[in-house]
Amino acid sequence: MSVIRVVIADDSQVARDVLREILGRDGDIEIVGEATNGREAVELAKRLSPQLITMDLNMPVMDGLSAIAEIMHTKGVPILVISDRSDAQTAYQALEVGALEVGALEVMPKPSLDEADGERLLERIHLLAGVTVITRLRRRGLTPLPPSTHPNNERGLPRNFQRVVAIACSTGGPQALLRLLRPLPATFPAPIVIAQHISHGFIGGMAEWLSSLCAMPVSVGVEGELLCPGHIYLSPSEANLSVSPRHRFQLKPSPETALYHPSCDTLLQSVADVYGADAIGVILTGMGRDGVNGIRDIYQAGGTTLAQDEASSVIYGMNQEAVKAGVVQHILPLDSLPDRLLRDVRARVSNGSEPFA
Repeated sequence: MSVIRVVIADDSQVARDVLREILGRDGDIEIVGEATNGREAVELAKRLSPQLITMDLNMPVMDGLSAIAEIMHTKGVPILVISDRSDAQTAYQALEVGALEVGALEVMPKPSLDEADGERLLERIHLLAGVTVITRLRRRGLTPLPPSTHPNNERGLPRNFQRVVAIACSTGGPQALLRLLRPLPATFPAPIVIAQHISHGFIGGMAEWLSSLCAMPVSVGVEGELLCPGHIYLSPSEANLSVSPRHRFQLKPSPETALYHPSCDTLLQSVADVYGADAIGVILTGMGRDGVNGIRDIYQAGGTTLAQDEASSVIYGMNQEAVKAGVVQHILPLDSLPDRLLRDVRARVSNGSEPFA
């Protein structure tokens, strides 16, 4: 395997020392440069052609957000945002830049020298360094979408719902979710439940980030909460979200040995059990096989199953596994999925099927 050339960008000497120590444990990783501010990171990206950059957000001269945008305009490089948990919402603003410019791929908390922390970081670097990103021209004249109108979300919506949308995603998922959810209207006539693999402590910031950009409100599902149409729910990472026959959320402990947090299979399997043919399962970009069994259960229950296609995926992994398993009915580009969801959900409502009690 060829050596992975990495640039570290962080203004904290302590943070750089920790990253240097962890990356030094892997003989296949070489630190080729260290930046103490965003401007230095941009210059090192141009000069050293690294395979990956680890990027802090709060840096002097040029902050991490500005540096990500500049790098993506000049020399596309996979970027792993390594941020304090307290800065989670800003971290996901970084992923909005990544979504537009195909660059910042994932967010994780700053690691300690703990062996498990180090292994997680090294795993992400090996994965993301192999992702192809594209240098994009600067965009001009973009018309921003109107701000969310959350206070009106409850008006005109059915009190019950006919369908439930369950989404599984991992690496590249935040960018994909933004592109999938942002076009959907506030009057979307179904609840949307999502399991996104994520580091502990970041899901709240992700929910705030998505809610600020989508017409529907976005929140983290809590124990006993009743599902409502026109609302997007994220699973916490510390427990596995599932849906009960009473259409309320249940939080199940995540096994200590679990590879993924939260479990996509747990959420999708519960949706299949409760809603059967009224379930719509969507599997997006991500590494591994989590979510495949859940999509299979929805398929076998007579529900609708959709997968993001390879060309629009950051990692064609879990969605590819679902396709290979023969349990995906429709494989679509990411930008075609919003219209497909609207069509499937509205068709069910217009057909006059009985709402859930």
